[in-house]
Amino acid sequence: MMEWFSALDGFSQFFWIIALIGSLLFVFVIITTFLSVDGGDDFDNVDSSINADAGIEFQFITFKNLVGFFTIFGWIGIACINAGFSILVTVIAALVGGILMMLIMAAMFYGMKKLADSGTLNYKNAINATGEVYLTIGANRSKMGKVSIRVQSTLRELEAITDSLFELKSGTIIQVIDVTNNGILIVEQTKKPIEPIKQETYELPPNTTNL
Repeated sequence: MMEWFSALDGFSQFFWIIALIGSLLFVFVIITTFLSVDGGDDFDNVDSSINADAGIEFQFITFKNLVGFFTIFGWIGIACINAGFSILVTVIAALVGGILMMLIMAAMFYGMKKLADSGTLNYKNAINATGEVYLTIGANRSKMGKVSIRVQSTLRELEAITDSLFELKSGTIIQVIDVTNNGILIVEQTKKPIEPIKQETYELPPNTTNL
């Protein structure tokens, strides 16, 4: 195996390394996704943003999509090399194939996410409910985050935005003030009521006379 790999030129070795590593990661991503064990949530917020009242994001640059890109990039490069194409044609074909794979995966996960978020859940039932920020929410709707909140007797993790001038970090207690037409919660940090100061009174002990 090592002798075969060593016999390849540097250009071929480059594509083989990318193809093999990408394939292993791709298999891991697919398995964990369909087992509902999301192996890439922490990476799915790369360059993510949301406009006012936007729905579920179509995320193009994510960890999962990049894995798909490099997997197809590597294998198309190998195929082009074996077909005798030039270096320029090989690189261009690999890039185009990788980008198309990213689009396919982005569309697939976007559809799966919408399907999971649809159903009988009525987001309006979340209005006035309190919960906790799960993924940091950007200030003034600059970045969509997630909140952990109980809706219809079920604890859920739902996407949320805020009109606050400061970001709501993970662990912040929030209250839902409205819901967009596309089911995104609009939240704000809860204002804890100020507890009244208790005034202590002192009484003279019994059988005490004034001097």
